[in-house]
Formats: sequence, C-alpha cells, structure tokens
Amino acid sequence: MADGDLVAMGLCFSGEIWEWRGPAPYYFVTVPQEQSQAIKSAERLLTYGWGMIPVKVRIGQTEWQTALWPKDGLYVVPLKDKIRKAEGLQVGQTITLTLEVIPNKRKP
Repeated sequence: MADGDLVAMGLCFSGEIWEWRGPAPYYFVTVPQEQSQAIKSAERLLTYGWGMIPVKVRIGQTEWQTALWPKDGLYVVPLKDKIRKAEGLQVGQTITLTLEVIPNKRKP
C-alpha cells in the first residue's frame, strides 16, 4: 500500500431505530458519538459531497450499500423499507449494525 492510500474503515455498534416524519417517512439509526467522530476525522477523504459517506451495511443476514447522512454533528444510517421488512425491524428496536466505510476513489 502506498503512502496516502486510504483503506476501508470497519465499525460495529448498536442503536435504536427512529422515524423521521416528512413528506414520506424515513427510518434511521444514529451512529454513536465515538464512531461518528472517527468518520468525521476522515470525512474529506470519504465523502462524495454534502457530507454523505458511502458505506456497506450489515444487519443480521442483510447487507447493502447506502450513504451515511450528517445530522446534528453525528451521522445516521437510513433504513429502507425492504431492509426493515427483511429483518423484521420496528421503530424503537435496538439493533446491531456493522458498517464498512468505503473510501472515496477521487483525490481530495
């Protein structure tokens, strides 16, 4: 690996599913402070814009790619309906997630 190369960052944490009610409801899990700070420290190398961070997420047997959203100094993981249904997840439930942060291939 050459100097300056960034490797994927892996994180595992638990959080509660919450609902944001807008024009259409969205469901999220908030990345805890410590993990959010680790991501934020490398944000300029990771984001593809607007603070969005590409990640691979695993909950139970379900794995997918999405992007973390910045919110109130932390990051949140969006949960699509098909993911929630596949794993039988409900608002208020505490779940364990594994994230693999995917480095931005563009040079900063």
